[in-house]
Amino acid sequence: MNWRINRNKFEMPKMGPWTQRFMLSTVLVAGLFGLSTRKTNGPASPNQPADGPGGANYLHAEVIMRDSASETDGYWLFEPASPKPDSAHVIVFMHGYGALNPMAYGGWIKHLVRKGNIVIYPRFQRDMLLTPTEQFPANAAKGIRDALKALKTGDHVRPINGPLIMLGHSYGAATAAYLAVKYKQYGIPQPKGLLLCAPGTGPMNGAKLDDYRNMPADTKLLIVNSNDDQVVKEKFQRTIFNTAVNTPTRNFLKLYADEYGTPAVKAHHNACYSLDESLDCGLRNPTIYRSYLVGQTNAADYYGYWKWGDALIDCVRAGENCEFAFGNTVEQKSLGTWADGKKIKELEVWLP
Repeated sequence: MNWRINRNKFEMPKMGPWTQRFMLSTVLVAGLFGLSTRKTNGPASPNQPADGPGGANYLHAEVIMRDSASETDGYWLFEPASPKPDSAHVIVFMHGYGALNPMAYGGWIKHLVRKGNIVIYPRFQRDMLLTPTEQFPANAAKGIRDALKALKTGDHVRPINGPLIMLGHSYGAATAAYLAVKYKQYGIPQPKGLLLCAPGTGPMNGAKLDDYRNMPADTKLLIVNSNDDQVVKEKFQRTIFNTAVNTPTRNFLKLYADEYGTPAVKAHHNACYSLDESLDCGLRNPTIYRSYLVGQTNAADYYGYWKWGDALIDCVRAGENCEFAFGNTVEQKSLGTWADGKKIKELEVWLP
């Protein structure tokens, strides 16, 4: 199944009565326990910059979404259109635990594709309970291999045989780090750039290494920790950073909340969500319902995750914009300014 996504149009998903009741009860509970991220006062958050890393200088107006994710080790594909290029570089986007619907990260995915990239979104778990985490790397790798093979056929945009970039969140980020070490074993191209957003496995041990010293030296690695993360802790993230001793180009970033403006910048586990219902594949579970509550797009995306992702891509592919991703620079740390000119709280950065 595939469909065309226009930059300006989407439809609300159709919900049955039980789904509607679940959503209503979830929203009510979230309100009672202060889980809502919405704020209605304070100076406005900065708009997306016109150009540069994270910017709106798009090459394509539309995204073609193709669904090959019916199997546990399947995948979704996102290809640029309007105009359709003959070929494009490939990015792998690794979803968090249970985030089996790409719409949770839809704004970010569309941003990447409209910049001129193909995005592969592997499905590496069947649901939230029944797929052992030890199977995540093999499932993700098969999805990547199958997607790369499919892109060489039919009317697909052809993949450019260039350096592979992996972006990941939560358990998907942990799996990406694992595959960056074990890529030969799983038959995928070497990931030359990694952006790991709140990587973690909780109490589970699948796709988890004791150390990451065998990560290749030419890998460029960014780890983003959210200061208010109550889902995964910093210890595992520090393990990746501290033990990848043979990977010199690596930075550890800490995101802090800033409640001054509207919408507020949050530093919870799912801060990289950017919900966009035009990429809705129809799957629902508690993780996806949660994304409705916290999946907003704001300064943390434009001047944070999207900026770091774009800069990492440019740095790996062409040696450009590296200062926006690495080095404890002003360009890397800044999240922009509120409408009244006050700076949004900057990132903290640790270097090797």
